[in-house]
Amino acid sequence: MNRIVWFDIPVLDLARATQFYSQVLAVAFSEEYPGVAVMQHASGDIAGCLFESEEQRPSADGIMVYFNVNGRMDEAVAQVTACAGRVVQAPHAIGEFGQRAVVLDSEGNRIVLHAES
Repeated sequence: MNRIVWFDIPVLDLARATQFYSQVLAVAFSEEYPGVAVMQHASGDIAGCLFESEEQRPSADGIMVYFNVNGRMDEAVAQVTACAGRVVQAPHAIGEFGQRAVVLDSEGNRIVLHAES
C-alpha cells in the first residue's frame, strides 16, 4: 500500500506551471476544472494536481515531493531551466538510493527529481 496517494501543488500561473511539469516530468497535465490541472495517471497510481489559489501560495520551504525521472535525469534537469525553473542542487548521489536534483519549479516550489541510478 502506498502511503502517499495524492499531491496538490499551488501555482501562480497554471499555464506556465503545466508547461514546466509536463516538460520536466514528461507526463501530461490537463485542466480538469477551472484553475486545476491534473497529472495524467492510471487508476491506482499516485498522482496529483497543480492549482491556482488566492489562499495557498508556492513555497521553497517545507515538504519536498520526489518525482521519478528514471533514465532521463539530465533531460529533466535541462528542462527545469528551459521552463523558467532553477536548479538548487545539481544531480548528486544519495547512496544506495540513486541520485537526486533539488529544483525550484516555475512557481517557486521546491521539488526533487529522483532517479534510481
